[in-house]
Amino acid sequence: MRDTAPMLGYNSTSYGTGFADVYDDWYGDVTDVAATVSRMVGLVGLVDPAGPVLELGAGTGRLAIPLAQAGLGVTAIDSSQEMLDRLHALDADGSVTVLHGDMVKDLPDGPFAAALIAYNTIFNLLDNGAQQACFSAVAARLAPDGVFVVEAFVPELDTLAGSDVSVRSMAVDRVVLSVSQTTPSSQQAEGQFIEITEAGGVRLRPWSVRWATPEQLDAMATAAGLVLDARHADMAGTPFDSESTQHVSVYRRLTG
Repeated sequence: MRDTAPMLGYNSTSYGTGFADVYDDWYGDVTDVAATVSRMVGLVGLVDPAGPVLELGAGTGRLAIPLAQAGLGVTAIDSSQEMLDRLHALDADGSVTVLHGDMVKDLPDGPFAAALIAYNTIFNLLDNGAQQACFSAVAARLAPDGVFVVEAFVPELDTLAGSDVSVRSMAVDRVVLSVSQTTPSSQQAEGQFIEITEAGGVRLRPWSVRWATPEQLDAMATAAGLVLDARHADMAGTPFDSESTQHVSVYRRLTG
């Protein structure tokens, strides 16, 4: 099958616009929040116990708010105002410093003891150059010995090009279909969740990713002056091996 053109009209704000109202219901427990907080507190403590910490693509604050509640100084950035509106509503105490902007071009100066880009968010940057630029931008804002924590899926190298239609969920008054297109030659996948309800008609929720292997991410880190400090299969510290489907990679800023 030949490669297809990227989804027309999709941009950096499309995901937030499409998913802000359902993100916490659909993905609130997609990863272990408590393990993430514990891991980040431990890593930050090796640099500066109070942080500060930068979360890229923080969305509704699923992680940023618990991190702040754990005593870290957290700055959260996201390109979606809809997502950040949800964060503001959930963060009644204003414990998180919130920035609306691009997670490459608009990062605050720092320095930060740690930066976090969780649950495949690095893949929302849709080309290799943008992902490399993100590594470089973060590295420039880390304190000496500061860390960049990247959580992402491990791509299947034998993924076939093609399309897929499946049912994500179904109830008496609604159905959510998943439609996707995968292009391994460009390491890209994109799709729509199509929500059909009895009362509300049809709602489209688009997504698009450009994946990278752990080795490719390591190369980006090296080019940015970072070194791989640790890699596990999850935030709880499960050993990473050839069967792991996810990875949590900790890159440390060189001090020399």
